[in-house]
Amino acid sequence: MNRAEEYANKFAKMIQKETISEPHQLDRTKFYEFHDLLKELFPHVFSTCEFEDYNGSILLRWKGTDGSGEPAMFMNHFDVVEAPGHWDHAPFSGDIVDGKLYGRGTIDNKGGLFGMLQAAEELMIDGYVPKNDIYFESACTEETDGSGCDMITTELKNRGIHFDFVLDEGGVVIYDPIGGADGTFAMVGVGEKAYVDLKFVARSNGGHAAVPGKNTPLVRLGKFMAACESSNLFDTEMPEPIAEMLRRLAPFMKSPLNGILQRPRAFEILLVNVIPSMSNSAGALLRTTLAFTMAQGSAASNVLPQEAWVMGNMRVSHHQGMEDSINAVRKVAEKFDVEVLIDDQGFVSPLSSYQSSAFKMVEEAVEATFPGVTTAPYIMTGASDCRYMSRVSENCLRFTPFTITHEQLASIHGLNEHIDIDVLPPAVDFFRHLMHRM
Repeated sequence: MNRAEEYANKFAKMIQKETISEPHQLDRTKFYEFHDLLKELFPHVFSTCEFEDYNGSILLRWKGTDGSGEPAMFMNHFDVVEAPGHWDHAPFSGDIVDGKLYGRGTIDNKGGLFGMLQAAEELMIDGYVPKNDIYFESACTEETDGSGCDMITTELKNRGIHFDFVLDEGGVVIYDPIGGADGTFAMVGVGEKAYVDLKFVARSNGGHAAVPGKNTPLVRLGKFMAACESSNLFDTEMPEPIAEMLRRLAPFMKSPLNGILQRPRAFEILLVNVIPSMSNSAGALLRTTLAFTMAQGSAASNVLPQEAWVMGNMRVSHHQGMEDSINAVRKVAEKFDVEVLIDDQGFVSPLSSYQSSAFKMVEEAVEATFPGVTTAPYIMTGASDCRYMSRVSENCLRFTPFTITHEQLASIHGLNEHIDIDVLPPAVDFFRHLMHRM
């Protein structure tokens, strides 16, 4: 049995333990059962490290020989989303077929958890002890409310602990990440957009559907949503990490934009208009976005609603910020007599620097374990637990050292999530390389 097969068989046991998290979940039994599995799979880690439980979420401390320097934090959550629909292989089977491992969590995010714990396990077996402390965190609430990491980082801050760097899930090693780049890149997130859920409410006196008036609540909401979609509500601007991403990808671009992308600041006015037309994901890197996700009217088909509402999920750009982004939407809502309520305001975290020693360490680890791969910074449009770590570190990076295809990337939170088992050894080596630096 080769190394990839050995790792895959071990990792499959983590996939086979279902750890779906749900909002307001009180029963944490399956999460504690997963703790027991981790202790079985990584005995040296759990016998060497100090262990703390935070209502099902895990914090481990690997004590260094010196401890005079700042510690490092490696984190990957172990809860997963539901897995509905017809899968080619059952979502919690952990089936290994034709060199591929199937199951919910293979990419998001038990894969990263396996990689970091396996690396630590092997280093401990080899007798290695870091100079400075290394912490490991794995939450059971990342896919819901983030309360586990929120609780842990609050406690770490209260203890006065500050991290040299933090590494969480995020970008991956992938070919052609934005469309038109003829190369494979390690995309390292240096930040993520904040989010807020907004509730848009329209009211009236209601009435019978047989005698409708004009501009009833649902109609006003429809006009409001159409106006939002047809307008340029939010400021478009190129953040410095995205400008640097373009500089690093430019030499691999075959399009006429090659020369322009190498000088993004000189051609910024052009690029902020061209990039959004490339794809929705490209445009989301440059501005706040608003997506309408839920709606409710009256309880009967023949009744006009006294109140109707739609929910909007907003992902906020760093340059415009939360308050200005909400105000931009509020101005449109006022035109249609729609009230704006803040339903759930997320945690706002700053960008980390791609010029930091922490980013360079990750870049060196990529060079050592993924020959020929170029590292590039970017900003995540989705949310991760890493946002809470900004309380205790200025260097919060987001990267999962898996080489995956665009098809596999699309399987996250979808059908047939899977990885090639050959990606497991380089992932472990990547973490080993970083831990040696401590």
